[in-house]
Amino acid sequence: METTSRASNIPSKMKAWVYAHHGKPVDVLKLDLDVAVPQPTEDQVLIKVVAAGLNPVDFKRMLEMFIEADSPLPTVPGYDVAGVVLKVGSQVKILKEGDEVYGNINEKGLDHPKRYGTLAEYTAVEEKLLALKPKNLSFVEAAAIPLAIGTAYEGLEKTGFSAGKSILVLGGAGGVGTMVIQLAKHVFGASKVAATSSSAKLELLKSLGADLAIDYTKDNFEDLPEKFDAVYDAVGQSERAVKAVKEGGQVVTIEPVKALTAPAFRFILTSSGAMLERLNPFLENGKVKPVIDPRGTFPFSQGPEAFSYLETGRVTGKIVLHPIP
Repeated sequence: METTSRASNIPSKMKAWVYAHHGKPVDVLKLDLDVAVPQPTEDQVLIKVVAAGLNPVDFKRMLEMFIEADSPLPTVPGYDVAGVVLKVGSQVKILKEGDEVYGNINEKGLDHPKRYGTLAEYTAVEEKLLALKPKNLSFVEAAAIPLAIGTAYEGLEKTGFSAGKSILVLGGAGGVGTMVIQLAKHVFGASKVAATSSSAKLELLKSLGADLAIDYTKDNFEDLPEKFDAVYDAVGQSERAVKAVKEGGQVVTIEPVKALTAPAFRFILTSSGAMLERLNPFLENGKVKPVIDPRGTFPFSQGPEAFSYLETGRVTGKIVLHPIP
């Protein structure tokens, strides 16, 4: 467990948001000023967290939705991180102290995620889950990316999506949906991208690359005469989605639904730094951009308020906690 470090000023205790019981975030999330700073193992680095992105999975864990494979309580929530490497384990090959990095700290999102997540001053994470932060992005922007872009990318890959195909994105203005639109168009080379949102967000969808923006408050996407090679369901409407896909096409969903009708299938993200590295050029040239809600940057002290807003389901893109003390 030998680590090399010049960072002798790392404290032994830190501030972190912690829940010791399950329930609504506003009820169970408490700011603890006396949490032990995690020690990185051989293949991990210790990060000073600069910004932390929030995801629906964070409050779903608090609500006991994934209890059978969750980590024990008390738990520090948080998957997405952007920060600075302070300390490296002895087996760390590439990253070094001072590197600005970002990533999703949980390789398997719902298989015993880390007890010490990113809503803290420090977090320890395996080198293989991190990538260097794109140079053109702020820490806040970088923290908004990892889980959403990974989920979008892996879902597209699992549908066999490729250049020249068409796709319908359900929930195009959400954290994952905004990434699916951009990746389908600018990375995979879609021939046509359609996406659904409420009336106020249609222009956003077009600005991200959607050729057709569908107002779900006025139109039923499954009634369109046009059918699609793939449907990416980010809202849990797979029963309707299968009516909008071409024969031989695929419907991928990320929502926990009780029963799926073929050709719909569900997957759970496997994260990696290599995937972020693959997409960094598209982030650095501006083809793919982080989308942060207009109200979406909350100071660290307002963790519960940030979760309350996330729970409304009306967030555009992502929410990020910043600054972190």
